[in-house]
Amino acid sequence: MTKTTTQGNFQQLFLRIALAAGLLSAVADRLGFWGSYAAWGNWENFEAYTRQLTFFLPMALSNISAFVATVLEAGFAILLLLGYKTKIVSNLTGLLLLIFALSMSVALGVKAPLDYSVWAGSAGAFLLACQPDFSFSLDKAMAAKR
Repeated sequence: MTKTTTQGNFQQLFLRIALAAGLLSAVADRLGFWGSYAAWGNWENFEAYTRQLTFFLPMALSNISAFVATVLEAGFAILLLLGYKTKIVSNLTGLLLLIFALSMSVALGVKAPLDYSVWAGSAGAFLLACQPDFSFSLDKAMAAKR
């Protein structure tokens, strides 16, 4: 294994961890775990924020989208940390963050998704999906058993 390959393995692991941490941090915020550091601080504030981003949806669908986004973010984060179905999950994470970025841009202006690096997160997730294999992952361990 060359130095470049080893370094690349750690870089893509770092990207998986960074994406997962960002997703889990957002989930923790809306569930009230960040305390005074929170952007939303509780579920009700997050639903109100979601209604801003999904102004084109009826309130019931907006609230459902808040729940679905939270479940997807938590699920994708766990799968990224484990490195399970990483290519698929990375693409789905990129798509989810792209949807967030577009919604934020339309509803709040282009500065909001830039301030929260949503575009960069989406691009990073799509870049991760392009990797040929995923070291330090369940994917790699399962492939080795075949």
